[in-house]
Amino acid sequence: MKRIPTNGITYLEPLQGSREWYWGMDYTGGDLYEAGDLYRDKHPIQCNRGILVRYPEGTIYEPVRPEPGQYLGKPAYYDGKVALLLVDFPKEEIHILAFHEETGGTEPLAVLPLALAEDCYNLMLKTAPLLLTRAPQDDRFCILWPEQREFLLEERESFIFLDGDRMYTTIWYEDPDYREEVLVRDFKTGKVLERMPGSIWPTPDGQNWLLV
Repeated sequence: MKRIPTNGITYLEPLQGSREWYWGMDYTGGDLYEAGDLYRDKHPIQCNRGILVRYPEGTIYEPVRPEPGQYLGKPAYYDGKVALLLVDFPKEEIHILAFHEETGGTEPLAVLPLALAEDCYNLMLKTAPLLLTRAPQDDRFCILWPEQREFLLEERESFIFLDGDRMYTTIWYEDPDYREEVLVRDFKTGKVLERMPGSIWPTPDGQNWLLV
């Protein structure tokens, strides 16, 4: 049995779109809304740790060591690289970072004002392409970076991926049986161009399969 010294992180998840990478955190599970509550409440958990584990070697990387008031969100994988998300609550900044396996370090892709997000509810990286997004509880879907866009979606509809000017989303129903549809929206106007029964399943190599 291979022994992986994670220093207390006992749960790993596969990084979507990759066959080689897994990630894990000690607190919050990448939920930055919860992290914001911890910071404002002056909770003893002042930051969180995040690790990347490469399969099959089991090599562990901890590319960012957050300081008090800094919390990591869920990472993303796009174009052969791991992207990291960190919110610095004392400085009111959002950092998007690219991880480099060769050095074990990171380089900044963007530093954004935290006020851009209103709050951190469902603040996360999405692919493809690499986007910083936010999904409030009022059926809006917001893209915050690399450009700013906002869409009004239907109830129970959520973003999947963007392909040029075609934005793919998924929606589920219980009427009374459970079913799903895939919607294709015009990225410029938000107009629904197509509805397809079924669901999207992302494969480990970055493909998206339509299950019908």
